[in-house]
Amino acid sequence: MNMMHPHGSPGTDFSSLRFYIRRMDTSGYVKPAEVPMSRLPLFGFIYVTSGEVLVESEGTPFLCQPGHLLLVPPMCPFATRYYRDAVGYMGGFQPSALPDSAPLRFLTAPHHQAFWFDEGAFVSELFNMLAESFAKHDEVFVEKGLDLLLSRIKWGDVQSFPPTVGAFLESVFAEDRTPGTIASYAEEAGISENYLSRLVKKATGRSVGSWIDIVRISRAKRLLAGTDTPVIDVAAAVGLEDQSYFARLFKKETGMTPSAFRKKMQG
Repeated sequence: MNMMHPHGSPGTDFSSLRFYIRRMDTSGYVKPAEVPMSRLPLFGFIYVTSGEVLVESEGTPFLCQPGHLLLVPPMCPFATRYYRDAVGYMGGFQPSALPDSAPLRFLTAPHHQAFWFDEGAFVSELFNMLAESFAKHDEVFVEKGLDLLLSRIKWGDVQSFPPTVGAFLESVFAEDRTPGTIASYAEEAGISENYLSRLVKKATGRSVGSWIDIVRISRAKRLLAGTDTPVIDVAAAVGLEDQSYFARLFKKETGMTPSAFRKKMQG
């Protein structure tokens, strides 16, 4: 089994890898640079032990929280939208790395599953052992560990968001749009603000306003760190005409004023 770590070389030929895994550990909110959807020639996975990761595949968002596994089939387009204090594991494998790949034969879309309580603790430790075995080039345990992991998956249990919630997340994260208000997103969905709020809160664990603020702060950070745009214009660019409110929100979320953040990032 070729167990070369792929992330040290941008030119890595993923088709030559049977299995790889790396530990994921991000501090705070991290939004990757905008890149096209990726397509890997192997099954990709993300497993979260704490924090959260938002992944999008073919217009469907998947919010991965503690105990969640996301399995992405080969050549299925996907992109990571953000990491928030995310700890866990990510990697990929070829069916040839398994003694029996039959359960994967008909997987054509991402599979999202949550493992709770004792089962979650077991799966977390299994991923830890897979990472250690990968580092030691222990091909025997990797094969057995992957087989054990697949035996825990409920293939009929796909946890994607309801269409209305998915459409809301798509809209709020769209790069070509200024973040709107709860009322504007509800109007776009053709439902009341309260109903949209209930749907989003139930599906994601976060309020509509929280998702809007996540996007606002992320974009504001990029503008403050990478441009000389005046703070008042940064506020307007993220959908807030009141500069004082923007400054209070930014400090609440980051612990710094917009000006202090810019000074820290630009030196």
